[in-house]
Amino acid sequence: MQERAPETILVSDHVEQRCIDILRAEGFEVSYQPGMSREELKKMISPFRALIVRSSTNVDAEIIGLAPLLKVIGRAGTGVDNIDVDAATRRGIIVMNTPGGNTVSAAEHTVSMMLALARNIPQAHMSLTRGEWNRKKFVGMEVFEKTIGIVGLGKIGREVAERCVGLGMHVIGYDPVMQAEVALKLGIELVSLDLLYQRSDFITVHTPLTNETRGLLNDGTFAQCKQGVRIVNCARGGIVDEGALLRALNKGIVAGAALDVFETEPPVASPLLAHERVIVTPHLGASTEEAQEKVAVQISRQVADALRGRGYAGVVNASTLQLAIQEEVKPYLVLAEKLGSLTAQLLPGKLSSVTVSAQGELVASSLDLLTGGVLKGVLSRLLPDPVNLVNAPLLAREMGLTVRELRNPGGRDFVNLLKVRYETDREAVEVEGTVFGASAIRLVRMEGFHIEVKPDGCLLVYKNIDRPGILARVGSVLAASDVNIAGVSLGRSAAGAFALTVMNVDGDIPKETLGKLRCLDGVSNVRIVDLGE
Repeated sequence: MQERAPETILVSDHVEQRCIDILRAEGFEVSYQPGMSREELKKMISPFRALIVRSSTNVDAEIIGLAPLLKVIGRAGTGVDNIDVDAATRRGIIVMNTPGGNTVSAAEHTVSMMLALARNIPQAHMSLTRGEWNRKKFVGMEVFEKTIGIVGLGKIGREVAERCVGLGMHVIGYDPVMQAEVALKLGIELVSLDLLYQRSDFITVHTPLTNETRGLLNDGTFAQCKQGVRIVNCARGGIVDEGALLRALNKGIVAGAALDVFETEPPVASPLLAHERVIVTPHLGASTEEAQEKVAVQISRQVADALRGRGYAGVVNASTLQLAIQEEVKPYLVLAEKLGSLTAQLLPGKLSSVTVSAQGELVASSLDLLTGGVLKGVLSRLLPDPVNLVNAPLLAREMGLTVRELRNPGGRDFVNLLKVRYETDREAVEVEGTVFGASAIRLVRMEGFHIEVKPDGCLLVYKNIDRPGILARVGSVLAASDVNIAGVSLGRSAAGAFALTVMNVDGDIPKETLGKLRCLDGVSNVRIVDLGE
């Protein structure tokens, strides 16, 4: 019998040697090519079964398309911003990362940046190396009894909070999921974003970079802040609008900023780099010997286990592994995740509970799985940590979120129906969906109105008075911005009463266009939802 050739793994970024040693000990053939260019990667990728990267290699759809044998993409780190997860999922490629491997390092770097900012350490160092002795210029401030506002209370945010409590700071935080009683046990006072901006002496962000968080700190939010606030961003570039930050610094609204991440990396000719009240580091949050070794060992073992079929840890696109799921259940799992994502984007306040109801034998028998899908859809939008079908229930419990499941094997209007009810501090809302035929996924009820909507791409959702001409006026505003309407569903309670309109549109809707829609007479509660493909 001919001996099988060893499976090959390409490592395209710098990792600790233990990663390579573990994989070779497992019998894999490893090509270690740190610092390779994109063109080199395109030429080399085709024969490899696994690719291990850190943050330097951009694994986009083009690269994935050139790798017909690729089974696993492993990220030695927390985020997967540099990996096109959707493209990999469509190809059936497992994408995994190492959640928690660099949590402590990132939290410690955040606190280090905060302290350096408070005491002007980098500026004082540079002054002294120039032969100056200017003590008065670099008078700092104590952090003791100051208030730090933490936006995002995932793993890193909680670690930062623990250290700030130890420094004697007042810790306030905002998170759309964490419950107040859970936060209090950690020494954190939960507040609204508006209050956080108004009360904080320091603000640090620890959220993922999404459409909702891009530019979260901007001209408007800086205007709400306490005069002399200091900003720390060791999370993701783009969460802080760099132009707005520069303007706030120049106006004196922001007394200083500490940045480890940037909208473009490396930053090119950014005026923030030369600003006397800004300190910067080149994305060093996870750059400690301990973190590097942890993630190197973690990813090597995870990739080896996945290729050998021994198990799957740290998987981001877990739905690709559900090969044992019956074919008729798979579209309901997709529906569940979309209902969860819809829930997260429509939240009218702070989320407190999610109830998932299954009507019909098929969905009732798979409710545990479908609840995981709903939670994955919700939490992926709200948490900075990677969320999959395996860890979504655990993350929900850690955040103090109440999750309920209801089974009703007898269908009402549909043979099988999946309903999600979410409750916030302001109201309770329900959304429902089903599958027609083998795979036609549809939303069939939202906020009390009967509709029929394909839950894909960009949805424009608004309420309106049910009278002639409103739909035409909305269409005219969209047409003026070259936004094409792909589908419309209108649900109403009675003729002449309020109605809910949901539109599928091609592409994004500009902010200016949304503003015009919100000014239309008879139109209210205009929202945008992105449900992907």
